Amino acid sequence: MSSIPEPVVRGVNEALQSQGIASGSFRFTATGGGCINNGGRLQTGHGSYFLKWNYARRFPGMFDAEAKGLTLLFDAHAIRIPAVVGTDVRDDYQFILMEFIAPAARSRNYWQALGRQLAALHSVSWDQFGLDHNNYIGSLAQNNTPAREWISFFIERRLEPQLKFGVDAGRIGKDVVTQFEILYRKLPDILCVEKPSLVHGDLWSGNVIVDDSGEPCLIDPAVYYGHREVDLAMTELFGGFERSFYDAYEEAFPTQPGLEERLDIYKLYPLLVHVNLFGGGYLGEVRSILRRFV
Repeated sequence: MSSIPEPVVRGVNEALQSQGIASGSFRFTATGGGCINNGGRLQTGHGSYFLKWNYARRFPGMFDAEAKGLTLLFDAHAIRIPAVVGTDVRDDYQFILMEFIAPAARSRNYWQALGRQLAALHSVSWDQFGLDHNNYIGSLAQNNTPAREWISFFIERRLEPQLKFGVDAGRIGKDVVTQFEILYRKLPDILCVEKPSLVHGDLWSGNVIVDDSGEPCLIDPAVYYGHREVDLAMTELFGGFERSFYDAYEEAFPTQPGLEERLDIYKLYPLLVHVNLFGGGYLGEVRSILRRFV
């Protein structure tokens, strides 16, 4: 859609009014909101905002969860996060309205700053793994029911739901499930124990943008308290992060020995998500990792 549905227009006006901004006419420029949303820049007489909307019945509670996740990251005061103006459901639609981040050229120390800031974000902790609400990763539901122990959380809340989804859809065969069952028994000897960290949850290069000062800004989170290495694994999966980012992170928050082996394990979750969203060659990447460990 290049124009905003009328129910969303009404909701946006009310969201702006709740912030003390007079409603009225505004200009909308579609820029895309990802593969499942409509979105773009909303220009008003009081500044610009970013608006996303989609069909509420298809993705129930998606933007409410995104708003909570953005606010959680924002309140960590570790890295630039767009401020949320409001979110609501109107008729068939749901929307989220947030601060518009005008892009600029990257600062000279952009990647080092991102490494240090991500380390600061990961230093924010909780007493359990998970979150007090569920959310989404892409268009797939993500179960964040809290657990005290990381490996069981990783298996039961991350890998198993995606495997079941793939099997039910005919994308994943039982031979792959058997390999995962063998892998589960080996995880206590592979993964390391750390306290829960606040993680972005979907930290590929497309979800890291440059703000108006040339500094890093994170968008489109799949937030929870997990093992911080899940974010580092995601940065490797699709590339785009410079070596200086990893060096700065390691200096600020050193990881335990054996990181590279563990990162391959943590790539399995986003790869399964991509199998279920896009199919294609992602299952081959899953099989390749499993062959290393099983």
